[in-house]
Amino acid sequence: MNLTPPEHEHSAAITMAAEWLREHPRNRINTPIVPALKATFGLSTAEAIAAIQEANLRGQRAA
Repeated sequence: MNLTPPEHEHSAAITMAAEWLREHPRNRINTPIVPALKATFGLSTAEAIAAIQEANLRGQRAA
């Protein structure tokens, strides 16, 4: 499957947000996480949720 530039950019943004979440423990983020991801990374609600899921999966794999 070839990704067009906008789709690739969104995938990269989701990955960046997931990496950011892995580096910043959620108990130290003093704001609701979905709005924070949307504002910080320009994600939609669905993309923010995908980033959270990706961060959770990476955390499970690392454990």
